[in-house]
Amino acid sequence: MNREQLSHAAGSCRCCSSALHQAGEALIQASLSRRALIGGLGATAIGSWMLSGGAKEANAQPAEGGKPAIMPAQELVVQPALVYALHQRREQTSWRPWGGLMNESDVVAEVKRIEAELRAMVAAHGLKVKLLPVAAVRTVEEARKVATGKCDTMLIYASSGSTAVLDALMSPDRPTVFFLRHNSGPVSLWYEILHPHFLRRASDEYKIKQIDVDDVVVDEYKDLAWRLRALAALRLTLGQRIVAIGGAGGWGEGRKLAPPVARNTWHLDIRDVSYDELGKRIEKYRQGAEAMARAKKEAAEYLAQPGVTLKCEREAVENAFVLYHAFKELMADHEATAMTIQHCMGTVMPISKTTACLPLSLINDEGLLAFCESDFVVIPAGMLMHHITGLPVFLNDPTWPHHGQVTIAHCTAPRKLDGKNYEPVEIHTHFESDYGAAPKVAMKEGTLTTNVVPDFASKKWVGFTGKVIGNPFHAICRSQTDITIEGDWHKLLEEMRGFHWMTCYGDCTREVGYAIKKLGIEWECLSA
Repeated sequence: MNREQLSHAAGSCRCCSSALHQAGEALIQASLSRRALIGGLGATAIGSWMLSGGAKEANAQPAEGGKPAIMPAQELVVQPALVYALHQRREQTSWRPWGGLMNESDVVAEVKRIEAELRAMVAAHGLKVKLLPVAAVRTVEEARKVATGKCDTMLIYASSGSTAVLDALMSPDRPTVFFLRHNSGPVSLWYEILHPHFLRRASDEYKIKQIDVDDVVVDEYKDLAWRLRALAALRLTLGQRIVAIGGAGGWGEGRKLAPPVARNTWHLDIRDVSYDELGKRIEKYRQGAEAMARAKKEAAEYLAQPGVTLKCEREAVENAFVLYHAFKELMADHEATAMTIQHCMGTVMPISKTTACLPLSLINDEGLLAFCESDFVVIPAGMLMHHITGLPVFLNDPTWPHHGQVTIAHCTAPRKLDGKNYEPVEIHTHFESDYGAAPKVAMKEGTLTTNVVPDFASKKWVGFTGKVIGNPFHAICRSQTDITIEGDWHKLLEEMRGFHWMTCYGDCTREVGYAIKKLGIEWECLSA
């Protein structure tokens, strides 16, 4: 049987024709031996994924192990491909497989339909996605040509056609998503056989490691949208540049594990800045009368805002704006959209005459990212969640889950948590030091939150949704919020790992889980 006959046979696989099934099996075995089974995306493949999309190497210090830092893409480049096969009538035999594309006119109409649907989806969901023209693919040679193009994600509309064509479109260096039609248009052959013949290769075991059932969408563009949002957020996170004042670190066991993971799995471009350098920036501002006058003016304007109550020394707030400008200047010098500071509960205080809490809150409210404690166990989660939602995120200390609720707390909470409105805030001293200026932000009761619990080794993350039920005033970090646990709270107790959590408004649990799976990180959502 020649290549054309094999391709036709596989494309004609139907439950009512054992001969065609046998021919299909021959192609499947040939495909397996040829490709040796496609492997899953991992830390090494992700680097190739970024470069395959046209991302440029940063003029940056190399990541750990000599690997170059890679700039993140600003959008996800998606290549849609319509896979199809056309068949000629043959008398008294089964000559066509399932599927609604019967002729070239049907294919042309389907390409136009796909392009219109994708444009509408991107506009409706505000996705950071660049759509390439739909490629109509009929042969393995056509598929290979499309696969060599520069894109971040292959989106396959599997109408009909052979397993070999689907294999040729896929690459271990980038994610692939399948779209199958049931009721949304001409029904797809692969709506019937993608699971048994592609994922399992006519066996009871999954044979394809690069994709799984979560990479397949049927009919609903809202389901495609959240997957592309997750992948776009991952593209924005991978390679992101971050200023680390006092160097990269991590809490507990993560002090040793997290920085290499951040550099080599997430490819973060970490720019270490010394406390000496920070001190020089602060002193420069203090020596300038104009700069100090600006800081005092900005502090006064901040304190005059509705919902802001001062509960500490005014000078601490004024000094916080000096520190804020030093942070922003360092970020600008390094062209970074994120920063973190280590030893923020001690070392920074004699230098800044305040605490880092309020400046970090201010930077987060501006749509940038600013984290305390330089904890790279949890910082990648914050970056990813921010890029998924477009909202500020809150790095926090968790407590003991009990009776379906848990308290989260820290002294650096953003106020603009929904991206639009400022939550009420009291400015107190930082609790542990009883010094400086720290925001006590009152999260809006009833608000849905996503809470992510990363582990030290970045092997398994846990997550859940909850709702804000109160903002107490215990003798703990100033921004403190009680939230419900939507799901088995005792299971959360059993599955807690790492230390710090990351929290944001809204529900992005699906997107987080889908994205980190591409890095080989296991995800367990307790609210599923």
